[in-house]
Amino acid sequence: MRLQNRLVIIFILTICSTMFSQEMEVMTYNIKYANENDGENSWSKRKDFITNQLKFYEPDIFGVQEAVIGQLTHFIAELDGYEYIGTGRDGGDNGEFSALLYKTAKFDVLISGTFWLAKDITKPSRGWDAAYPRVCTYALFEDKESGEKFWVFNTHFDHRGKKARLESAKLILTKIAEINSAGLPAILMGDLNLEPDTRAIQLIADKLRDSRNVARNVSFGSEGTFNGYEFHEPVTRRIDYIFVNDKVEVLKYGVLTDSKDQKYPSDHFPVLIKAELK
Repeated sequence: MRLQNRLVIIFILTICSTMFSQEMEVMTYNIKYANENDGENSWSKRKDFITNQLKFYEPDIFGVQEAVIGQLTHFIAELDGYEYIGTGRDGGDNGEFSALLYKTAKFDVLISGTFWLAKDITKPSRGWDAAYPRVCTYALFEDKESGEKFWVFNTHFDHRGKKARLESAKLILTKIAEINSAGLPAILMGDLNLEPDTRAIQLIADKLRDSRNVARNVSFGSEGTFNGYEFHEPVTRRIDYIFVNDKVEVLKYGVLTDSKDQKYPSDHFPVLIKAELK
């Protein structure tokens, strides 16, 4: 009887664990900043498609890069039930954001913040050989249904500074370890302006897992993520990533190549994963 009781208890605990472990969809998307001098790729000509794209996929949490305040307020007005977290790279609402947008009905935000990718992480500044100030925005989310807590970090590495990209990778890994000292599930996403064989990406991959490589069921779509608006050219540059720690199970990974009238809505493809917290 004792053995049977133990087996029943183990079975019940397993079922409960499965019931309370929630699946969620997480996206990273460099939406290209709102530039009205960009011809056919101006924001006014792209925003409806991107908005409808986001309405269709309905990510539970998505991180944007290059977004300026007008783009964020547009999303909040047009997408039902989202709020954003973030600070512009030039301070306050100024400059580009690496913001996190999330479903308010599904998550509470317990902690949030932004730090700069520089020697002084507390104020707007360019780090090392970077062309521009760069930031990382992060938040501790709590699932309202299950009570599970997890961290999400969103960033955009510099497009010119080689040293800045390497040092940014080191800094973010240090900050993740410091901020997530309790060892909760953690996700790092963003446009890293680096391909997989670079030293900085390999440093990150030594500490975190590349969701493309560990997806349990499906890895779908283009390998490359930067299209440069070149609809008729092959997309080979992979510079947008979602990394996870060992407390996050990646069920599916996809690079979304949606287009309309042979035009892409951004010069980057969004990357979407379905994940489960362990």
